[in-house]
Amino acid sequence: MRIPHLKAQIGINHTYARAEALHTFSRLAPFIQEYIYDRNWTELRPVQLAACQVIFDTDAHLLVAAGTASGKTEAAFLPILTLLHENPSSTIGALYIGPIKALINDQFERLNDLLKAADIPVWYWHGDVSQTHKNKLLKNPQGILQITPESLESLLIKKNNDLSRLFGDLRFVVIDEIHAFMGTQRGCQILCQLARLGCVTPKQPRRIGLSATLGDYSMAEEWLRSGTEKSVITPEVEVGKRQIRLAVEHFYLDNDERVLEGTNHKVRKVHEGREVGGYERYIFSLSKSRKCLIFANSKSQTESAIASLRKIAAEVGEPDIYHVHHGSISASLRQVAENAMREPNQPAVTAATLTLELGIDIGYLERVIQLESPLSVASFLQRLGRTGRRGEAADMRFVCAENEPSPKAALPEQIPWQLLQCIAIIQLYLEERWIEPIRPIKYPFSLLYQQTMSILVATGEISPAALAKKVLSLPSFANISKDDFNLLLRYLIDINHLQLTEQGKLILGLAGEKVVGKFKFYAVFPDNEEFVVRQGTVEIGSIFMPPPVGNQFTLAGKTWEVIEVDFKKKIIFVKQVKGQASVFWRGGSGTIHTRILQRMRQILFEDVEYPYLQNNAVKRLQAVRKITRNSGLDKINILPLAQDQCCIFPWMGTIAYRTLERLINNFCRESLEIKSIIGVNPYFLTIKLGKDKVKYLYSEIISLCEQRIKSEDLLSDAEAPEMQKYDKFIPHPLLRKAFANDYLDMAELRQQVKLWSDSANS
Repeated sequence: MRIPHLKAQIGINHTYARAEALHTFSRLAPFIQEYIYDRNWTELRPVQLAACQVIFDTDAHLLVAAGTASGKTEAAFLPILTLLHENPSSTIGALYIGPIKALINDQFERLNDLLKAADIPVWYWHGDVSQTHKNKLLKNPQGILQITPESLESLLIKKNNDLSRLFGDLRFVVIDEIHAFMGTQRGCQILCQLARLGCVTPKQPRRIGLSATLGDYSMAEEWLRSGTEKSVITPEVEVGKRQIRLAVEHFYLDNDERVLEGTNHKVRKVHEGREVGGYERYIFSLSKSRKCLIFANSKSQTESAIASLRKIAAEVGEPDIYHVHHGSISASLRQVAENAMREPNQPAVTAATLTLELGIDIGYLERVIQLESPLSVASFLQRLGRTGRRGEAADMRFVCAENEPSPKAALPEQIPWQLLQCIAIIQLYLEERWIEPIRPIKYPFSLLYQQTMSILVATGEISPAALAKKVLSLPSFANISKDDFNLLLRYLIDINHLQLTEQGKLILGLAGEKVVGKFKFYAVFPDNEEFVVRQGTVEIGSIFMPPPVGNQFTLAGKTWEVIEVDFKKKIIFVKQVKGQASVFWRGGSGTIHTRILQRMRQILFEDVEYPYLQNNAVKRLQAVRKITRNSGLDKINILPLAQDQCCIFPWMGTIAYRTLERLINNFCRESLEIKSIIGVNPYFLTIKLGKDKVKYLYSEIISLCEQRIKSEDLLSDAEAPEMQKYDKFIPHPLLRKAFANDYLDMAELRQQVKLWSDSANS
């Protein structure tokens, strides 16, 4: 050990703080001290010092909430590895749960490097890991296990009788990117799994949550400690002010030839007659010869962007440095993209969905480009955090595009919603450091089915009372009553997912065996029923619906022609061709918070100039401000359009908007003779009513919100919305209860409608 030299390097200004830092460093295992010295670290980062002190000096859970690239992973594992080194566990000692396989692979490499000199094995376990590797762990369970929730579910079922041997001395559980789990069925699943593991560990393992984007620490702390009696400590860590470079630009997607501002490029036709315009060329200029990530909100948009950039690069004689990274790209091609991004001093551009939003280490990144607006402030911060990792300013460019509206178009079609949302998200963070609070799930019935079946498969047979005790004791089901659970059991017996033996025990039914017998059962998110795309023996990725033989589509940013489709095996055989096509995947639009919509409204009616807006964006914002003010939208929320037609601008988030739409549909359709309700959630609702009925709509909504209408009243008895993977196995009364409580919110709607009248009176 060469500690004296390191001590001389540690740059702590205050004597007491310096002494504390040196004391903390001296408590780390010798091999960790050597690791730190060999890498010329001049100091432990504040978050690492704070985490060490919590782990070493308390018995509490720990929430590490710090920015991207602040050293959170090391903050968790430096003290954990020290304690495991000093007192080795007799089973798996630490469990790391990550949201995606790529993140687990990345963290495994980082930990493996740290542990070369230590006698602590690190194992990674997910669907791409060989059974040979897994068997080594099962034979000698020690050290650290890195795993996905789905693989952990598989272990709980298949190795139920071995859980004590595998996890009996489990001491730590690290949950990475906990914001990606909170408020989701998958996060509820993790809490169930940890409670089930708690039954085989004599001492409750300590939990450590890691996140770079949390708005409400108290909610995260409550989630992390669920089902345990330990408190959670979240250290307050001072972080130096970060420099941020932001730019927002706007484009119209039209077919006119015009000069792109600031360049000599004109829009002109390339290849298959498709025009590449100013929008694509602007993205090309932003990313040219750089290490860039391009984030899009859909798989289709990533494919389209990369296909266009490839065409422009070929046209101007630039090398092909372009990649696509999303859940329907094959693992091998995703790895190629990740490797290209890590390659030092070599430009590479990858378009991705949220698969690269999380903390995978892709090395030095010069710039992030966001196409359209992200759905949340949290997502914006995650994506911004991918850049500026070497003391440089974080650099993020937003590019919004829309079809140019006709001057005669209705008002909602003349508003650049994506541009407004970009500005709102940026301003909410810059002005208030606001991040969306996580909305907990009250009735996760889809997960209730999965955990019920999982526990039954693991135990073999069990009495209804014993099963109820095991399931309803899990923290995720705190709001589910015994009556609800009994209703579920009776229904599952009726549909033959469960059977009741003559001895009164529950066992799997034939229909249930077909569900739990598939590896996809372990996941609570919907099955991927896409067709695999292959060029010869090489897997390219997958798409939702196969085009006819001879037709073309885009995948991995390249164009393919269909040679053959094997519908039984769900395989599409292709050959690569020139040109550009398109492809479509199913996907939801996510949930946008009311606070973002409120800030969008404020942007329309304030005179503030935002310094990061570029020329086109400034002009577009000025134009829409003029239009909306002239319309009177600053005073009212319902504007007449054509005769007997109006548009509601709710300025509410996704859930309140959905509630308003149902309220109008259920309670106003007859009285106001409503003929149609269409709109774009959460931006606007266009309604066609009976003759002279428009003038009554506002007062009708106000009146309804003053009545004692509950969210449950917005569903008919015939409705049973299936929103989650296993909802098709849930009794209809339970589905209605879940939808009313988790997807509607009359209380928020009342609050927002009250703001309408306040705005009108101001």
